[in-house]
Amino acid sequence: MTIWAIVPVKPLRRGKSRLAGMLTEDQRTRLNRYLLEHVLTTLKEVPEIEHTLVVSRDPAALALTREMGGRTVLEDGAPQFNTAIKRATIVAKAQGAHAVLVLPADLPLIKPTDLKALLKRGKKPPVVVIAPDRRQDGTNGLFVNPAGLIEYGYGPGSFQCHSERATEAGARLEIIDCPNIALDLDLPEDLEALGGMEMLGLV
Repeated sequence: MTIWAIVPVKPLRRGKSRLAGMLTEDQRTRLNRYLLEHVLTTLKEVPEIEHTLVVSRDPAALALTREMGGRTVLEDGAPQFNTAIKRATIVAKAQGAHAVLVLPADLPLIKPTDLKALLKRGKKPPVVVIAPDRRQDGTNGLFVNPAGLIEYGYGPGSFQCHSERATEAGARLEIIDCPNIALDLDLPEDLEALGGMEMLGLV
């Protein structure tokens, strides 16, 4: 089974706008770059993953991805998260992907062992494996086997949405509770839970 990872990335200078009250634009840019590098490095250390595909409208994010050995898709048109991931999935399938793992680019604690455990739960298709965020609202890890089995439903309540779509598709639904995947950096309390920029060495 050939597995591709898909990582959607917002522009590095504009991402994390909800942290603007805590961080300057330069600090947010450095944070976004650090987080993307961390996720890409982690994915490279998971042998089960054949390729990593970053979809973004940001030339800097795409250039960084290529420098680190990843593949890229340029997002065009009006920004639409689910459309961008669907397009990346079509590209991955056309190049031989049997299954896809969708990950956000803002998981500071994620480790290769976390991803291996997630992928292990999704070996036998048809299956959808979901790792929710720590609020049990969003989807921080989504493994879909076979690729394209469900329509993506990212946005508020995506954990419930993806769970329902997996059931509707007749797939086995696996939910994995992983604290390292559950912590994404989106709100000020997320950064505080991590211990601030000091913990990332970005002060």
